[in-house]
Amino acid sequence: MNHPHPFELSVPIDASDHVLGEPHAPVELVEFGDFECPNCKQAAPAVKLLLERFPGRIRFAFRHFPLEEVHPHALPAAEVAEIAAAQDKFWPMHDLLFDQQLHLKAANLRSYAERLQLDMTRYAAELDDHIYLQRIREHMQIARHSGVRGTPTFFVNGRLHDVSFGMQRLHDAVSAAASR
Repeated sequence: MNHPHPFELSVPIDASDHVLGEPHAPVELVEFGDFECPNCKQAAPAVKLLLERFPGRIRFAFRHFPLEEVHPHALPAAEVAEIAAAQDKFWPMHDLLFDQQLHLKAANLRSYAERLQLDMTRYAAELDDHIYLQRIREHMQIARHSGVRGTPTFFVNGRLHDVSFGMQRLHDAVSAAASR
């Protein structure tokens, strides 16, 4: 893997990503997030708003960057999101995990899988075998190569945008890119 300029996304959106929006949209927005991170929870509605404000102009991908040292439930939550994705329920699970952010213990995660009517035999087997762990670790590696330090971190058309002071700068960057 070649090392791009730090703060540039080392791997663009591809077929394996969880994506909302148009495939050929002029703006590629990538978030590295953690389901137990309060700022990621706050960012989620702001991203939805961007997608609504610029219909057809944005392609949004969510990638995992669980901060395991700080958030003990972030990695299992990411695994459960991937299990849901394999059953075409990534975005409903994404939303549910953020909605229920204070309740991410194993029993809670299982109840969300049931609520989304996942195949629970498959759920248990895939969770026991940690079959999506490698994929999550790949996201984390891409994040580190791209200069990601915390969550949420956003890239607009491959360039990192600092949202530590709020989402307005991201909105401005997307707005500028969408109107080009």
